[in-house]
Amino acid sequence: MNAEFINALNELEQEKGIEKDVLLDAIRTALVSAYKRDFGMSQNARVDIDDTTGVIKVFAEKTVVDDVFDETFEISLEDARKINMAYELGDIVEEEVTPRSFGRIAAQMAKQVVVQRIREAERGVIYDRFIEKENELMTGIVLRQERGSYYLDLGNAEGILPAKEVIPGEQYETNMRIKVYVLEVKNSSKGSQIIVSRSHPGLIKRLFELEVPEISQNVVTIKSIAREAGKRSKIAVYAEEKNIDAVGACVGARGNRINRVVEELNGERIDVIPWSAEPAEFIANALRPAQVLMTRVNEEQKSAEAIVADNQLSLAIGREGQNARLAAKLTGFKIDIKCRSQVVDDVFESYAAQEEEAAKHKEQVEQQ
Repeated sequence: MNAEFINALNELEQEKGIEKDVLLDAIRTALVSAYKRDFGMSQNARVDIDDTTGVIKVFAEKTVVDDVFDETFEISLEDARKINMAYELGDIVEEEVTPRSFGRIAAQMAKQVVVQRIREAERGVIYDRFIEKENELMTGIVLRQERGSYYLDLGNAEGILPAKEVIPGEQYETNMRIKVYVLEVKNSSKGSQIIVSRSHPGLIKRLFELEVPEISQNVVTIKSIAREAGKRSKIAVYAEEKNIDAVGACVGARGNRINRVVEELNGERIDVIPWSAEPAEFIANALRPAQVLMTRVNEEQKSAEAIVADNQLSLAIGREGQNARLAAKLTGFKIDIKCRSQVVDDVFESYAAQEEEAAKHKEQVEQQ
């Protein structure tokens, strides 16, 4: 190594923020290992690197003795005093033992260490930059597809859109720009991994924050979201101020705000409903567009019974039970939906059962 190498380390420190002293310490450690590997001794070795000239020297610590039995660890008093007349028996002497061929080995090791540290530093920079973007919205450019997963350019970093996080039915072409939700940022030995999603409910939340100023300004709050990606979602919203129409703010004039969200999600249907602190009212709202006649709630068991008109039953349940499932996810309640005629029949059946039980009891009393 030489002064040019030291200058290169100085430039790395300025450009990538990797401290020169840290690199030099790492190089010294690597060179001690190389010295042990190639020359069979390092237990008492120390590598010195001049941080100005780049000159490398290897020193071995040796104990001053009368009779030398192991030249690796011992030096005679006579030889020690050739270095410094002050040495006495038992003193530790540092003797330069730099091999002639060590310069080439040092150059190779230094290059490997620097390259490795640059990679580690870059991984650290990527991690530090993107860990703050977890749960946030980003725009990525599709680079390629591998085994159902997509790889995106997120700007100085590559994001992974796993197959399970893709909206069912969506396909993305190379160079296509898509909005994604940053699901997780991992830091591993293989580098930083940025996992993104198109199917997570958080994507809908961030898209509405983008389109609805009242949400980003905390005038309107998104209380909960239930989503079946690519098909349908329900979002419950609330405003503290009574004069604010939370649903209307999200829908926008002529539906312009919600339509932009739907367009980004390639036609996914979104129901915006008013949130309520009263479970019965919230559950009734969650089952929209069906009209609920009455709701019975058991808050301890987190269950509810919703009564609808006979002609509203299929609408309340939805295709393949989708409306009922989303309402349950949105509210956190297990919802049993019944039509009015079924409830009436249940009442009559209950009444008939009570009458029958009463008749049996009366007959038993008379027989006694």
